Amino acid sequence: MTRLCELAKVIRSKNSKPFTLIFDIIFEGDITYDRVKKFKAINNQVISELYKVPPTDILITWFDEGRAIKITMPRPVPQSSAQDSDQFGGQQYAPLLDIEIPDER
Repeated sequence: MTRLCELAKVIRSKNSKPFTLIFDIIFEGDITYDRVKKFKAINNQVISELYKVPPTDILITWFDEGRAIKITMPRPVPQSSAQDSDQFGGQQYAPLLDIEIPDER
């Protein structure tokens, strides 16, 4: 198994709107991107468990041309609310780093 952070060129998070977070995972080559896609290691259930969000509230989009994955989901609290500890959503990507991707056989 290899951790996602060892395979992806970019893993980042940001606000989309005051109530929505976006995560981008970008790969440098087709082989690595295809490996992650083939094993379906990034799916609604995995993201749901990491972020405690219902799987039905998560949208995962695979961009084959750009070798990228975009994940959209609700923010845990509204942007700029008193409970918000990350106003720009830029620190929310960390749980994605350790997702395990099976090795090719």
